[in-house]
Amino acid sequence: MAGNTEPLPPRAKLAVTAGKAAAAVSRAAGRGSGSVIGGRVALRLDPDLLARLAQKLDVVLVSATNGKTTTTRLIAEALRAAGPVVSNALGANMPAGITAALAGSGDARYGVIEVDEKYLAMVARDVTPKAIALLNLSRDQLDRAAETRMLAERWREGLSGSKAVIVANADDPLVVWAASSSPNVVWVAAGQEWKDDAWSCPACGGVMQRPGDDWFCGECGFRRPTPSWALSGDHVLDPHGSAWPIRLQLPGRANKANATTSAAVAAAFGVPPQAALERMYSVTAVAGRYDVVSFQGRELRLLLAKNPAGWLETFSLIDPPPAPVILSVNARGADGTDTSWLWDVDYSRLAGHPICVIGDRKLDLAVRLEVAGVDFQVCDGPAEAVRQCPPGRIEVIANYTAFQDIRRVVGN
Repeated sequence: MAGNTEPLPPRAKLAVTAGKAAAAVSRAAGRGSGSVIGGRVALRLDPDLLARLAQKLDVVLVSATNGKTTTTRLIAEALRAAGPVVSNALGANMPAGITAALAGSGDARYGVIEVDEKYLAMVARDVTPKAIALLNLSRDQLDRAAETRMLAERWREGLSGSKAVIVANADDPLVVWAASSSPNVVWVAAGQEWKDDAWSCPACGGVMQRPGDDWFCGECGFRRPTPSWALSGDHVLDPHGSAWPIRLQLPGRANKANATTSAAVAAAFGVPPQAALERMYSVTAVAGRYDVVSFQGRELRLLLAKNPAGWLETFSLIDPPPAPVILSVNARGADGTDTSWLWDVDYSRLAGHPICVIGDRKLDLAVRLEVAGVDFQVCDGPAEAVRQCPPGRIEVIANYTAFQDIRRVVGN
């Protein structure tokens, strides 16, 4: 159980030491943070290491298609009001990366862990979390990720009977169906901008009715639960009906929704909404996302968008026309190699913006923009794209590895 202060057994200590050494070698070789290789080495030496490391922590897991890295960061800041926190802040969210993060827990009281959707049930079995936040499910990485209903079914089966407090988005039917197998669910009205993966009932396959913000299945009666927490404009409404102001430095409605879920999670750990939300104000960027950087004498704002739902939310964040926009898409292993998802994104929303297109799959993106009737230029890389952009702050939107490529070039 959490709070266990017994020292690690010798095998576990050896695994932690070896994992840290492997990570250090990886960093020295310029191959990133080393967290994944370090975690793999440690788990090879002690397959039970993740469970052992989690024993002394009160753990919250965060999973979703979009927003999990940001929400993990917001929850971590909120819980620091109650004690030291360890978190996989850079987003290494599979078992190896999570193990590496917890190996550096020190005197931490809380573990705030982002978990890849496919690994949620397995990690939950290992770490016995006190709370689990479920934000959303939508299409992502079509060549290797399960169809959304299959992911929801994995969650539903894996979390059935869980003793954790499940903090779940009442506006996403897939999340509601997955969470409903658990006996202790806190429902949050966090909203759902992208609805194209939730028009059929996950319970029976019937057509969902979606009047306004409500939803229900007319065939089996599956319907939106009554939330106890809600995002209302710039305020969080708690279960008592009190309204608490959200003051974030992160932009957009999606991040207000993330803050609402984070406040509900923090409350499960005894942190009041006011204290939780005040601490969230200190977050200005998350792993480089939302950073404003200078490059070639220009201001660039870096925005990450990995799938149709993410692009839709990001379009609502950018400055209005004629703000210049750079779009970059890769299709490497970490992105998913299938770019057919580009056709699910409504790029007509970028009409009026001067657009430059870069990245490994810039021609795929160029075809999509041409069909959408949006003007653009194809460029060889960030430097050329910046030179081609007219005056004004440049909004840079990129998927996962393209985002990392750009950060390396602009020195962020």
